[in-house]
Parts: sequence; structure tokens; C-alpha cells
Amino acid sequence: MKEYAPDKIRNVAVVGHQECGKTIISEALLFSAGAISRIGKIEDGNTTMDNAPEEIERQISIQSAVAFCEHNDVKINLLDTPGYEDFVGEVLCAMDVVESAIVPIRSDAGVEVGTEKVWGFIQDRGLSAILVVSKLDKEHADFDHCVDQARESFGGNVRIFQLPIGQGDSFRGVVDLVSHKAFEFSKDGKGTAKEIEIPDDLKDRAETLHKELVETAAEADEAHMEKYLETETLDEEDTLSGLASGVAAGDVYPVYCLSSLNNVASKQLLDGIVNYLPSPAQKGKRAQDEAEIKADSSGPAAAYVFKNSSDSHVGDMLFVRVFSGSLSGGKDIYNSSRETGERLGQLYAVRGKQREEIDKLPAGDLGAVVKLKSTKILDTLCDKGNVVEFTETDLPKPSIFAAISSATKGDEDKMGTGLNRLHDEDPTFEVKVDREVKQTLISGQGELHLEVVVGRLKTRFGVEVNLNKPRIPYKETIKKVSEAQGKYKKQTGGRGQYGDVHVKLEPLPRGSDFEFVDAIVGGVVPNKFIPAVQKGIAGSMKEGVIAGYPVVDVKATLFDGSYHTVDSSEQAFKMAGSMAFKKAVEGAAPILLEPIIYLQVKVPEEYMGDVMGDLSSRRGKIQGMEPQGKFNEINAQVPLAELYRYSTHLRSMTQGRGTHKREFSHYEEVPRDIAQKVIEEAKKAKEADK
Repeated sequence: MKEYAPDKIRNVAVVGHQECGKTIISEALLFSAGAISRIGKIEDGNTTMDNAPEEIERQISIQSAVAFCEHNDVKINLLDTPGYEDFVGEVLCAMDVVESAIVPIRSDAGVEVGTEKVWGFIQDRGLSAILVVSKLDKEHADFDHCVDQARESFGGNVRIFQLPIGQGDSFRGVVDLVSHKAFEFSKDGKGTAKEIEIPDDLKDRAETLHKELVETAAEADEAHMEKYLETETLDEEDTLSGLASGVAAGDVYPVYCLSSLNNVASKQLLDGIVNYLPSPAQKGKRAQDEAEIKADSSGPAAAYVFKNSSDSHVGDMLFVRVFSGSLSGGKDIYNSSRETGERLGQLYAVRGKQREEIDKLPAGDLGAVVKLKSTKILDTLCDKGNVVEFTETDLPKPSIFAAISSATKGDEDKMGTGLNRLHDEDPTFEVKVDREVKQTLISGQGELHLEVVVGRLKTRFGVEVNLNKPRIPYKETIKKVSEAQGKYKKQTGGRGQYGDVHVKLEPLPRGSDFEFVDAIVGGVVPNKFIPAVQKGIAGSMKEGVIAGYPVVDVKATLFDGSYHTVDSSEQAFKMAGSMAFKKAVEGAAPILLEPIIYLQVKVPEEYMGDVMGDLSSRRGKIQGMEPQGKFNEINAQVPLAELYRYSTHLRSMTQGRGTHKREFSHYEEVPRDIAQKVIEEAKKAKEADK
């Protein structure tokens, strides 16, 4: 396969709201570049990008997909990303290895929630972008409305580079405002275009917009500005280079027109990618130490792993972006993230599910490598003599949690293996065994995310599972000082058992856990039995007293007791300690504690009232609010027991625009009426287990 210099490569992520046409745009671009023989259809399950079984079944993109094509001697790497927020991790990882993005805006819907969110990611990363008004053949298509919304949402740097000729059923071509030419496309879907006169109803507007673009190009370069001031115009070459400088700097965001299914103006979008979007040679990558890594194929190797895909034939395929140097199959490489050496396996250029073996992956390019032993997604690969480490992609924390169990007894090990493999492929999905509540917990970005995980467990690992509501890790503690005696006396013939202790319990501050004090005087309890008393108390603390939850924040003082020279033993004093502790707890005003979560909820202004009211209904305590652009962030403390499926409810309440982050804050007393219900449920569960 041909090797491309960094300035002859364009790395572009296709990002946006769900169902805005990202996958079909990628298809049309690949077809127009001659990389595939037909434009696939989502409903037929035959697109290049959506080839996983769950994507074909659900007719949505679930993971990012990579494909390459060549146009005008430039290699274009396209990364088609999911639109559903549940799979935002795939979007973020893709955007960290490209210089540019294509952002489709549905002609009949305008700027949607997902479009706003990915625009924030683009701004955070300083990426260049082309906006594409997609599906212009749809009923109710409105190009100008989309442009107005884009300018309102993204600013005045949004510039029209094309005007549509017709809209809806009549969409048949575009006016290219840079060249000031019009093109009409054939109806056979082959993308063939012929130059025509600019339609009369568009001439005046096209002339005005053309002049505006020439002025914009002149402003991007001093030499261009001098020419423009002398002649009041620029030739097409200067206009192109000036606009390209503006796009690379983020001062210009071109707007293009497109109908992917009918293949109208796909080739013109390819021209725009090549002409305006920056190459890897123009934009370096900063490492953790702030050093800029430039795309130099002769320099030391530095690459980032941004995707893991399991292939039935070759195993795990790790997708890498090479920022410097080159990667070659069979050569040694250093994993700086894990401080271990690796031997590179076979390298591939990837187009959907098709692979093409290559000998080398140069700077600026991306591809896949197999048979790496220790390397995972988000790792950095580099030369051992020139260690570099890139900052890992900042992925969102889980927002939904569920308990998972195998439906068939004996499948626990298979389920565990499958869950760990799926986490390796998707770090936004997490799994942990919570020994405190005795459940395996999985977490992700939304209900759909967890549904996909369950589906993959079944299809790939042959494991049927059940999802349940996670148990809340309540704890027990005391509010008063209390004393009690515990005497264990047993006589069954021969040697008996005898242990007698007096214990005082005192409450400790939250988070203190447990303190044991030996206050025995005069040897009434021999020293050798005191550790057994402590073990007996600690054992009862784990089992709980009022509802079976662990007891915390207690100081236990052993201050008196008695023993028998023959019948006393460690076991007897362990039992006595346990008995004394349980009796003392009952007299110490025992209470139930629940975990409180610190919640940061980010919502548009118009939903503030509804969201705050909902948090209050969940026993939440509002801590404050902070404006963040068009959004407000609500800070609150909410009991974990009230947050089951909160992410789903928040999305519904805010039409998908609300997001939240959570982290554990502290434990606090459960209200009496709720505590009583929890205690009763715990007793019923205990009786059912007998």
C-alpha cells in the first residue's frame, strides 16, 4: 500500500446528533473516492462502517469505525462515530486522534442536542470543522434555518461555502461560492456533476457570499490582504489558501450541502476536506510534559491507542494513531503507560471490517496492530530511548448502575471473563465485585449502553444474565453510650466453655470506623483472651445488629469480666465479646446510615425549576448553582437510594440536554420512617434465606 507523507493525510471524525446521517455521509465519501463499490443502507445492514451484529440489528452506530480512501493524492482517514450519548466514549477517543471534524446538521431538524455537545468537544480540542447540512432531499428541509441556528449556537465564524439548488424533492445541485460556479448532479446516484449557470434566484446572493469569502481569505494572510487592497479580489488559488488558513486556525467553519443517499455533492465535500482541513503536518500533539510532538516520520516513534476491537480471526485489534516516527511489524516498541516492552505484530490499514496488511504505519497516519500482550486502549507506544506519554482521553464517569448475575448456575466464570473483556474494549463500561453488598455491579453511560453489554455477553460469550437493582450499602451505628455484659457458659460433660466480659460502647465521629480499648485491671480477663474478645466484637460488627449491615464509628471498651481456670478458652471469650456487643448496641440508640452522593447536574436554564424540584423530591439538598454559558450547574447532595436510573429520568426531563456527574460524599442517618422499611425488608430477606 502507498505510504503518505504527513501533509498528504487528513484525519477526520464524523460527529453529531443521532440519526443526522453520519454513517451514510461516510459511505457516500468512500464511494465517491472509489474506495467502495456502492453506498450501503442502514436498513439493509450493509454499510461499511456499521458492521457489528448489534449495530445491524439496532440500526444505529454503537462504536467508532475507521475507513480510508484517497482523493486528489491525499489519504483521508474517516472515523464514523456514534450519535447516542451512551457511547460518547467512542466519540471522545476518536476526536483525540484527529485534526478535524465533519459535523452534519439535519436539514429538517437544525442544530440538535448532540450537535451542541460535540461542538463543545471540538472547541475543547481546538479542532477544525466543516458543517454539513445533510439530508437536503428530505421534506421540510430548510438550509437557511440550519445556518441561522449554527451561527446562533457556534458563532459568527460559520461561513456558507455552498448554496443548495432546490430543497426537498427538488434538491439537485449546489452553488460553489469559492469558485462561483454551479453544479447539477445526475439522478443515478453516481455523483456525476455538470456545470450549469447559477440559477437566477441565487445569483445576487451567490455574488454577495462569494465576495465575503474572498474578504475572509484576504484577512487570513498579509500578502493576500495586500493583493486584495490593490485589486479588490483574489484569484481562486489565493482564496483557497487563505480560507484553508482560516479553517486551520478555527476562524472559519465552512457550511456545505449534501444528500448522501442520492450522492449529491459528496465529491465536493471530499474537495473541501482536502482543500481546507489541516493535515497532521500542520497540527502537532502535546504530550503529558507539554512537549509538542510533531508529525515527523524520521523522528522517534510516538503513537496513541484509541480503540480496541475484537476480531474472530486475529483476536484483539488495537487501533493506533502515529503522531511521530513510524511503526513497523515485528519491531520492538515501548509501552510508556505500563512501562513494559512489546513486539509489534502485523499492521493493518482498516476500512470497516476489511483489513489490508501493511509493512509500516508512518507519522500522521492511523491503522491497527494485533498480538500485543499488555497494551490496552488509551496507552502510549514509543521508542524506549525517547519516552513519551500522551494524556489519556478524559472519559465520563458512569451514570447508571445495575447488579448483574448469570441466569445459569455455573456461568459465573464465563460472565466474569466476558465482562472484563468488554471493559478492555470500552473503558466507559465498568465492572466491580462489591463484597459489602454481595453483588457484581456494572455501570455505564445509560440504559442502552448496558443493554448492548448484555447483548454482547450473550452473542460473544454465550452467557445469559439478569440485571437487578443494586443493593444500597447501608451501615449501622449508635448514638448513645451503653454498657452490657456478655457471658458464654456451656457445660456438656467433661470440659465446659466459659467466658464473661463487660463492654462499653461509645459513638465516634463519622468515618472513624472502629476503636477497641483494653481497660482490664487486675487480670479479671487474662491477656491471652483479650484479642479473642476483640475478634468477637469485630465479627458482630460485620454482621450488623438491627438490619444485617456493618456497624461503624464505634468505640468498644472492655472494662470487666471473669474467667474459669479450666473452662475458659479463646472461643468462649470470642462468643462472650459478640454477645456483649449485640446487647450494648440495642441499648445505644442504634440507627441506620445511608451513602450520600455529591451530584453535579448540568442543565439549560429553562429546565432549572423542574430539575431542582425533582432533586428535592429525592430528598436532595441543593448546595448551590453556577452558570456555565447557556447552562447552569446545580450542586446537590442526594441519597444513593434515590438515584436509581436517574440518568434516564434526567434525559427525559430535559429532552436529552441534561447531564450529571456523581461521586461519593459521606454517610448520614436515614430518616426514621425510611429506616424502618429498610429494617423490615432486611428481616424478611433473612427469613427467606433460612
